[in-house]
Amino acid sequence: MNDSISQREQFVETNGIELCCESFGAADAEPLVLIMGLAAQMTHWDDEFCQQLADRGFRVIRFDNRDVGRSTKMTAHQPVGVQAVIQAELTGRPIPPPYLLRDMAEDTIGLM
Repeated sequence: MNDSISQREQFVETNGIELCCESFGAADAEPLVLIMGLAAQMTHWDDEFCQQLADRGFRVIRFDNRDVGRSTKMTAHQPVGVQAVIQAELTGRPIPPPYLLRDMAEDTIGLM
């Protein structure tokens, strides 16, 4: 990411995946990373909001988490259906997640 005021869609390799990200503000400004939750894309952080933060002296970085938007899709796992969730609940056998929140935190660290 360079010194431009706003950069559109870039890809950063980290933690074995690619994250799609965008930045607003000067490259040497204090970074402010916006993390969108609930499987929503980074574009839910409104452009105008991001620019207002950049105008206040921040380098605003927003990105798509893994499995969201244009970042890497984790294809090694199959979607879990409602029946599987009900069966897991009834039998007390949890469904192992394809990745953990820790993995997503490491993605963010790698992005920074």
